[in-house]
Amino acid sequence: MQTVLIVIHLMVVIGLIVTVLLQRSEGGALGIGGGGGTGGLFTGRGQANVLTRATAILAAIFFATSIALTVMASYGRAPKSIFEGVTPPTAPAGQQPASGGGVLDQLRNLQQPPNVPAPPAAPTPPEPPRSQ
Repeated sequence: MQTVLIVIHLMVVIGLIVTVLLQRSEGGALGIGGGGGTGGLFTGRGQANVLTRATAILAAIFFATSIALTVMASYGRAPKSIFEGVTPPTAPAGQQPASGGGVLDQLRNLQQPPNVPAPPAAPTPPEPPRSQ
């Protein structure tokens, strides 16, 4: 059903583009009878009425098919939260979890340098043997 609606939508789009380009304008792109010629397919007033009406009808069909495609695309899709699938950050072993869990507390914890273990102490020199 969605494929049929897409094909109809594309045909309406092509028709809408053609009718807009056929309309008489100051610059005239593909205007029939435009450019000062008098022997066109339509007379000036009849052409404006037919093309204006056709443009309005095709535009209404375009909006209807666009809305129908949007509804069909979202049909059956359950609402989803932006937080689904995101795991909360865990605090490293030496840190306390943020109190309150607010965003500012989490940012503050990220800015603090991690707890780096102290370097090992210098080895103590061996004691000289004692005489007995």
